[in-house]
Amino acid sequence: MPAPVFHIRHARSDDDLAAVRALCWAYRDVLIDRTTDLPGLVDHYYAVPVYQQLMDDLPGKHVPPDGEIFVATEGSQIVACGMTHRIDAATCEIKRVYVTPEGRGKGVARRLCRDAMDWAKAAGYRRFVLDTMRRLPEAMALYEGMGFTRAAPYHELPPDLTQHIVFYEHPL
Repeated sequence: MPAPVFHIRHARSDDDLAAVRALCWAYRDVLIDRTTDLPGLVDHYYAVPVYQQLMDDLPGKHVPPDGEIFVATEGSQIVACGMTHRIDAATCEIKRVYVTPEGRGKGVARRLCRDAMDWAKAAGYRRFVLDTMRRLPEAMALYEGMGFTRAAPYHELPPDLTQHIVFYEHPL
């Protein structure tokens, strides 16, 4: 049986954005499942009213020239997403990289991140950053395997949450 073929593209249609919203809520559910003993962690980043507003406002700040929303498709199904936005003139951040269970194990997240990095470089950014939770070791392995290095925080966190978040950077 041939390997599944997936494609990375920019989210443009209302249907694309609806799928991205659904993936982002699924991502939030994973975070809740991984942090049941740390409810403040998910609430800090993903409190429902704030997150709902962020989802309602998509594409929001994730539009060219400052950012972009990426989706991965397998056939006609969107199986992953990730979105970039401007931190400063030299720095672009990627957020909410999520792959459905059906899309996992196929290199989708790596390819999506690589395409996002290529886009950021072409857009003139020189540094690509992200943060992830220590409770997502598969994400940490992905980023470290792609050559990201640990970095100082580029946004403030409450002191009780700093030990649970890892910041990464990669030159472009």
